[in-house]
Amino acid sequence: MKLALYLPNFRNMVTVKELEDLTSLAEELDFDSVWTLDRIVVPEVSDHQGLQYPFGKIDEFPHALPVSSRGQWFQGWPLIPWLAAKTSKVRIGMSITDTPFRAPGVLAAELATVDHLSNGRLNVGVGAGWMPEEFAAASASHIYPKRHKHVRETIEIMQGTWTNDLFEYHGEFADFDRCGFGWKPVQKPHPPIFIAGLNDPAIASSRISKYGLAGWIGIQDTPDKVRQWRGAIQQELEKLGSSHSIDDLEIGSMIWYTITDQESDQTPRGRASNLLVGTAAQVTDNLKRLREAGLNLLLIWPPFADVPVSKTIDDLKRLKEEIMPKVEAV
Repeated sequence: MKLALYLPNFRNMVTVKELEDLTSLAEELDFDSVWTLDRIVVPEVSDHQGLQYPFGKIDEFPHALPVSSRGQWFQGWPLIPWLAAKTSKVRIGMSITDTPFRAPGVLAAELATVDHLSNGRLNVGVGAGWMPEEFAAASASHIYPKRHKHVRETIEIMQGTWTNDLFEYHGEFADFDRCGFGWKPVQKPHPPIFIAGLNDPAIASSRISKYGLAGWIGIQDTPDKVRQWRGAIQQELEKLGSSHSIDDLEIGSMIWYTITDQESDQTPRGRASNLLVGTAAQVTDNLKRLREAGLNLLLIWPPFADVPVSKTIDDLKRLKEEIMPKVEAV
């Protein structure tokens, strides 16, 4: 199981120094990767649980974001080149880049540049987004009904510009004749692409299969959910006659994490379950179950509020030095 840090750039209060300290620790502990979070805005109605949909369109979550509209947080995308400069070993990426907020050709060209800035350490995560209020703030409301098509076209344009000297594309969201986009990425044939999947295994699975993506990233996935997604992806691979199997892919999930002194309630509540929030023993047991279910990329997600970064730093050290050896020994 690869360990990744889901950098808490989105929380009620965070400083650049805290992000820097966490990133340095991830390098020191030999984490596989560091990811940022893509969040354009927090609507004020979220403070009163007034969003049109629950968080992530996930029924177990409230109609609100876990961060106040007056919170002091940072955008995820500008942190990516910063991470390239601040690190030398860990891979970097944003989980997940909501493509409807970006022009596909511009995003593809910028990502290729970042792959050079990081000397070939870029992971690319893409998804459709879910919050109409955020689409409005990003001037993309007109794309919301067709956001999944935007993701497909973005993947095709990224792969096309990254693997051809000249490339043309004629779609709904991008329409251009043969162009050069500058340097191709360092990684060949291109940086690994991950797809987000929160609700519909069939959609994500078909994209992984069709475009030969590197993997899938979910959120707060229980062992049963991990097995469900793995099964759905494997079925799509077989349906399309792919030479890849599920074991060739990275199956990841962003999971909230903090070690507590007292045992937490472990009652199953779907994605709202306390998977990695609990005592060290509870976290160890749940990590063993997730690993047995086939989760091989764990994105550790620090709390949104109330837990200081200094506590998260200690918890990350315990994870690497105390908990993971027991998990990997199974």
